[in-house]
Amino acid sequence: MSRIESGSHTPPIVETAPALTWSGRWASEDDTQAFAQRLANCPAIAHASLSLQGDLGAGKTTLVRHLLRALGVQGRIKSPTYAVVEPHTAEACEHLPVGEPLNIWHFDFYRFNDPREWEDAGFRELFASPGLKLVEWPNRAAGFLPPMDAQILIQTDDNAMTDTTQHTAPASTAFDMAPARLVHVTALTPTGRQLLAALAR
Repeated sequence: MSRIESGSHTPPIVETAPALTWSGRWASEDDTQAFAQRLANCPAIAHASLSLQGDLGAGKTTLVRHLLRALGVQGRIKSPTYAVVEPHTAEACEHLPVGEPLNIWHFDFYRFNDPREWEDAGFRELFASPGLKLVEWPNRAAGFLPPMDAQILIQTDDNAMTDTTQHTAPASTAFDMAPARLVHVTALTPTGRQLLAALAR
């Protein structure tokens, strides 16, 4: 009688699926910059769509600014709060062939309230084109957005205030004047899982 027939069979070996979430903590803006650099180092970032979630002032735009710098974007980086979308270009992205720029679109749907704007502004075409898409307040455009590759949720850590005595940044950029941040990244596609792997290194 075989082991299976006798009820004493050995369970099959099952490979563990890669983790679909990553969690971390930013004690200062330096940690935000390091997080952005790890994302920028991953080739999958060049054609990813990321949703950025969190309350006002959580640090979403700060993360975007560091990520764009890490990818090689030069010049002023404006917030798209009033324009809804700001385009950027990284002329020398290491993840693309020499001479091929990386197109990046930073969306902020906080004030999005007219469905006609989706078509009129050409958002459908932008999301269908190659490049990196960063989306703040994706819930305001629910029903219009294509699937995201990963979700980044940023929350203030009210239980641990950062030490502000060693920082001299002006108040307008003083990330360190607020509590630390708790960050949770959820991969929603294979591209998202590649980004999670880069964060875990």
